[in-house]
Parts: sequence; structure tokens; C-alpha cells
Amino acid sequence: IQRVRIVLSANARCNNKTISQDTGLCEDTVGFWRKRWLEGCADLEKLAGKPKLLREAVGQLLADKPRPGSPGLFTAEQICRLLAVACETPPEHLSHWTRAELARTVVERGVVDRISASSVGRFLKSGGFKTPPDQILAEPRSGG
Repeated sequence: IQRVRIVLSANARCNNKTISQDTGLCEDTVGFWRKRWLEGCADLEKLAGKPKLLREAVGQLLADKPRPGSPGLFTAEQICRLLAVACETPPEHLSHWTRAELARTVVERGVVDRISASSVGRFLKSGGFKTPPDQILAEPRSGG
């Protein structure tokens, strides 16, 4: 939303300082997103008349770029399978799943080669896998 406000304010001919004050962002951040939008405008103009492609391109332009670092160790499927196991009733000898028991179980079932109890805890706490910002899994329904 902040990035869209920057773009709309820039289109209304507001300067970076004014946009910065209105959005509560620093001027460098405003300048970064303003510049990035301007650099991407030519590609967006090519998509005029193609609303679905244009919406996707705007989303990608305003999304974070992938950041450097090591790639994730687990696929989306592996994380979903781990979460599915966590939703199952635990074995009779357990009153509830522990992180260590979930880790052991998903390794035994061949979901992953290895995983630590702390990684299991992070996935459970976070609610699962975070999709890359450029993928849209569902569009909001209107009127509803």
C-alpha cells in the first residue's frame, strides 16, 4: 500500500519530501520506489489493454526483489506435508505432538532427509511456507 501511495503521489507531481512526510517513510525509500516505478513504466505501457498481464506486472514491479542468501532447505510440498502431519492425531504414546517427535516422524516417513526440532517449530509458528512475493495464489473476491 505504501508503494502504491508513493507512485500515486508522484503521479500527482508531489516531490519526495512531501511524499515522505505523508507516508512516514524516509526520502531515500520514496526515491527508490519512485525511480523503480519510472524505470518499469515502459514495460507496463506495452501491456495496455491486457488487464490480467498488467495487474501481474504491476504486482511484480512493486514487490520486493529476491534477496541474497542461501536458498531454502525445504520445498513448499515438504512444508505442507510436515504441517499435515502436525494436524494428525499423535501416536497413542503421546498426548500431543512435540517439535522433536514431528521432526522424527517426517524423517521416518521420508518427507525430508533431516530436519531439526527448531525448524519444525519455526514452520509451525509462522503458519508454514511463505510464497515468493511474485506468486499470487488467489485473487480476492469482489462484492463479498
